[in-house]
Amino acid sequence: MARSEEELKTAVLEAQTASDIASLYVLEQEVYEVFDEDTLNGFYAYILDLALEKLTDTLESHRKMDMKEVQDFATTRALYEYAMEHYSAGDDKDAAALFEVLSGLTNDAKFSSSLKLHWAAATENLSLDNFLSKIADLDETEKMGTFYISEFQKEAQELLDNSQTKGE
Repeated sequence: MARSEEELKTAVLEAQTASDIASLYVLEQEVYEVFDEDTLNGFYAYILDLALEKLTDTLESHRKMDMKEVQDFATTRALYEYAMEHYSAGDDKDAAALFEVLSGLTNDAKFSSSLKLHWAAATENLSLDNFLSKIADLDETEKMGTFYISEFQKEAQELLDNSQTKGE
């Protein structure tokens, strides 16, 4: 049974008060169907603010985020989406910086190696469209069910090798 708009607002407020990014993502579909665009933008802005706050706390405490812990997982997802927004907007430099930070942020080796490929593509000023069509394997990523692009075509290793060679 769907919640009323008031019930949904209450649920969102409770999740915000608890700084619970995971619960906010659980409410995402309902929010998308009920709220207007301005309210939606505020909803996502709040998730991002919480994620950036948790990123700061994580970096200051010199710990890695645990992808098996629901809040760390949700925080990582929000930060990844933020980095992809920058990449989508053509802001390769900021996207690359975010991808680099994210690649070392978690205890998940697969996520880390995937984000290194994102970083290499953004560093090489490869457009998001070219990254998606020439480097990423979206069909395999979809099969894996990850929130991030996790599967890549064979050209991805060449990109990574080239960016590492330039860095030496």
